Amino acid sequence: MRKIIVYVLIGFLLAGMFAGCGKKPDEAGYQVQVYYLSREETKVEMHTRSLRGSTVEERLQELIRCLSENPEKLEYKAPLSMGFQVLDVTLEDGKVLLCVDADYKHMSVTTEVLVRAALTRTLTQLEEVHYVGINVDGDPLYDCLGNTVGWMSADQFIDNDGSEINTYELAKIKLYFADESGTKLIAAYREKYYATSTPLERFVVEELLAGPSGQVPGLYPTVNPATKIISIMTKDGICYVNLDAGFLTGTNNVTMDCTIYSIVNSLVELNNINKVQILINGEVPSVFTTSTFERNLDIVITLEK
Repeated sequence: MRKIIVYVLIGFLLAGMFAGCGKKPDEAGYQVQVYYLSREETKVEMHTRSLRGSTVEERLQELIRCLSENPEKLEYKAPLSMGFQVLDVTLEDGKVLLCVDADYKHMSVTTEVLVRAALTRTLTQLEEVHYVGINVDGDPLYDCLGNTVGWMSADQFIDNDGSEINTYELAKIKLYFADESGTKLIAAYREKYYATSTPLERFVVEELLAGPSGQVPGLYPTVNPATKIISIMTKDGICYVNLDAGFLTGTNNVTMDCTIYSIVNSLVELNNINKVQILINGEVPSVFTTSTFERNLDIVITLEK
């Protein structure tokens, strides 16, 4: 197991041990796009850098330095120079964890999301890095809605100039949960702010995993909350939901049909989705009677008042 700890101290940053960020893009080296915040802190923008290091440890150190230093002319802002201090950086099993001090919490909501986007999109360009996490003063990072951010991957952030990364919208979604018997579904509406850098279909599945809010009695979870989302994408009206094997482990007495159609019916409520294919670790489970599911309202009942 490879584990490194990089201490980001002022002396290290000023020592100039790694000159990779000063190299011209056309020089030989490991080229990456380093993401910075715009001067107005409204978007992220890319700048090509060539890293000199030959190992992941060396390249990670170079990137931390790039992400920490503002240019002399202040055309943009380095994400690690936004008023907080990085205490240490660890790399283990393809995951980079940045530990920062409590001043991280002083950033505005939009700036904080942009910082996360810049760090994640930059660091995951290293072949050995798949996820980025942030701990604040020893505690997990929470977003403005009180949800744990957890490990972040590049595909969680839109791949453009970043002008939409900082957008939050209020979504009103229709979710289907189980009745007390576990054999029928009951629809319930939920209003919640979500970051538009997260696809709406992923947001729907995440909310199903979170279970009923408790505001409406008589609703029960349909999906094992330990289920992990591997990927979700929509193409030509079909939403492909790739989950881990935890999905096959039922919750309470809910039938598999209820579990499946809670996801299907909830997703088909979105305008761009007509059908849903549920995969387990990239494959259609043998217990499924079909590979693609359509809306099923026969399994839905109305909650009695």
